[in-house]
Amino acid sequence: MGRLVRVFEGRFGRLALTDLAPQDPLKADADPAIILQHADGEVRFLNPGELHVTLDARRALVFYAAGHWLRSGFPGVFGPEDGNPFPEPREPMTPRIRQLADALAVEILNDRFLSPERVEFMLQELVLSIVETYLAGRRGAPWRGSRFEDSRIRRAIALLRAHPNKDLNMDQLASQVGLSRSRFYDLFQLCTGFSPRTYLDLLCIEAAISRLSSGRGKIAEVSAELGFSAQSNFTRFFLNQVGVPPSEYRRATARPDEPESAE
Repeated sequence: MGRLVRVFEGRFGRLALTDLAPQDPLKADADPAIILQHADGEVRFLNPGELHVTLDARRALVFYAAGHWLRSGFPGVFGPEDGNPFPEPREPMTPRIRQLADALAVEILNDRFLSPERVEFMLQELVLSIVETYLAGRRGAPWRGSRFEDSRIRRAIALLRAHPNKDLNMDQLASQVGLSRSRFYDLFQLCTGFSPRTYLDLLCIEAAISRLSSGRGKIAEVSAELGFSAQSNFTRFFLNQVGVPPSEYRRATARPDEPESAE
């Protein structure tokens, strides 16, 4: 229920940005749903068939996950025998999940720049973060049968995620997680569906979108933070990935009450 602001569908299910009035219900049907509400800093989880009623007016990002998509990545958590995968109805929102929620909301709201690959990547990151943060310690074998079962690749993802930087040396990363370069690349592609370099590029774009849309800092600062030797290199990278230069993206996504930062 509620007033749909934007909705985007794919093989992952449905992602909806919704304005909720007091007492508006949200319901998960045959598959789970994840509600990201910034106002209370919580993630709410709906198992299949469960209902959530909001108590006040707010905007929420709701991920109605496709069961087959969840099971393909995380069968140990979302298998057919797991009718209620979420043991708790709510959890505190971590900084990582908040960043993903911010970036997803910006992406879906500015759908002329929307990339299905980027949205699916961020949703995969969201579910991976949810399993790592809230479910791994409460289930016997959360990674069983998962594409992310190899702890070395999960560690590599965590290292990439901690400091997304175009300068990162993939050979050193492979060594850090105890793999040869060729084995690392093969396993990473098998686990994530992306090469390590593409995965890093998507993390860099996600970080850039979060910074640019919030109006925090100059474009040159975002460029340097992400490891680009020159702002022109960052501009070309962003243009290739998103379809517009970072300055245009920031103008398009700026909130009316926020002054634009200098270039």
